[in-house]
Amino acid sequence: MTIGIWILGDQLWADQAALASAANAPVIFIESHSHSTQRPYHRQKLVLVWSAMRHFAEELKAQGRAVTYQMATDFAPPLRQWIEQENITELRVMEPADRPFSRLLKTLQLPCPLTLVPNNHFLWSADEFKQWADGRNSLLMESFYREGRKRYGILIEGSPKKPKPVGGQWNYDKENRKPPKKGINPPAPQWFKPDAITQQVMASVAAVDTFGDLDSFGWAVTRTQALAVLDYFIHVRLATFGPYQDAMVTGEDTLWHALLSPYLNIGLLHPLEVIQAAERAYHEDDVPLNSVEGFIRQVLGWREYMRGLYTYVDEDYPSGNYFDHHQPLPEFFWTGDTPMNCLHQSIDQAKRTGYNHHIQRLMILSNFALIAGLSPQAVESWFHAAFIDAYDWVMQTNVIGMGLFADGGVLATKPYAASANYINRMSDYCKGCQYNPKVRTGDDACPFNYFYWDFLARHRNKLQHQGRMNFILKNLDKMSQEEYKAVRDNATQWRQRN
Repeated sequence: MTIGIWILGDQLWADQAALASAANAPVIFIESHSHSTQRPYHRQKLVLVWSAMRHFAEELKAQGRAVTYQMATDFAPPLRQWIEQENITELRVMEPADRPFSRLLKTLQLPCPLTLVPNNHFLWSADEFKQWADGRNSLLMESFYREGRKRYGILIEGSPKKPKPVGGQWNYDKENRKPPKKGINPPAPQWFKPDAITQQVMASVAAVDTFGDLDSFGWAVTRTQALAVLDYFIHVRLATFGPYQDAMVTGEDTLWHALLSPYLNIGLLHPLEVIQAAERAYHEDDVPLNSVEGFIRQVLGWREYMRGLYTYVDEDYPSGNYFDHHQPLPEFFWTGDTPMNCLHQSIDQAKRTGYNHHIQRLMILSNFALIAGLSPQAVESWFHAAFIDAYDWVMQTNVIGMGLFADGGVLATKPYAASANYINRMSDYCKGCQYNPKVRTGDDACPFNYFYWDFLARHRNKLQHQGRMNFILKNLDKMSQEEYKAVRDNATQWRQRN
């Protein structure tokens, strides 16, 4: 009996379950170029995944593994050929994180059995999340996060029977919402000069007709580099990460953010080692608790919660459209050419780097898509294509649920809809914009303002059932009929133009 291991492009970790299940088993990697064209994926994402795959293959070869690396149009032909050549009697694959790829595996007609090994790239398995979720009236992330803290003993003190959060609070979010100060000077992110392997990938990707710039590529493509980024974040950026994690500043693409999600999502880093590194910084280096807790909440809380929820919801979840929004995606989402400076800055940055931080994604891109009435499916597909850390399990819950409330409240307790006031408070984008963030109607009015009020008015019947929205909805009653009509007219005219 000969076992063979197929390593997928988001499973690049020496201790991943399939690879660890069979020492010295031959291994195959496949770059499927047809799979990579299912969406106009960002060029830097293609380079990251393919270069990391090639580097990991070389590392396994250096360890004495028999490694086959194939570049092909599709997965099935090279798999069949390799299975026959190596006399493979059982093919093992670590369970994919994404449902579409799991469905693809079922369609492969292979000359040997295919065994799925449980995925160990996450802290919670799908079964464990289901056990936590079943029977609950609501699936609040905060409850899940606290359970995770207790389960893994992260920032916990007291006895095992009565665990308490270090510092007396579970959540320091209120300390992590500071608007940007003038003259802030965040440390430069750690980038890497592309080596020969990466340059070779870049040359091939440059010819692909897809989204995003390529010349500035500097992402880590090996575990050693990813660990260096983690170390740099922990010792240089983490202390100031918390207070300004929601801020947005022109010319500062990354501020104090970790830039670790691409590496977590392809397996170069494991979430537990990242969480424990941050916890050590609190205990050993006196890094402020609000920064450490805020970062850990993103990984142990949101990341695990989003993936768990993805495995828990029905497969028709991606088709959700609670507000019945069907406005097509504007062309400027691909070009960045829009006079709305906040959108221009965020999209231009995504084009250049494949990256926006969570508030740019939630409170600018998703917020605009929600209040303007864009199709949730079109928006989710764009997010999936545009970002270097995007995968199906990441974007379905984050965009359909969190960003657009298209699931009707399965995930969030209210829609994350906001006017220009939020953007003006948390960024400097409004200072460089032709629109006035304090005006609701007219040629100078910020579209976020008239779309926000139009959104509340159009969906008042549904929104009033979201308890946290009733106070805001009362403000509609204070609006004059003339202003209400002007708001609707501005919103309608914008949609007609776009």
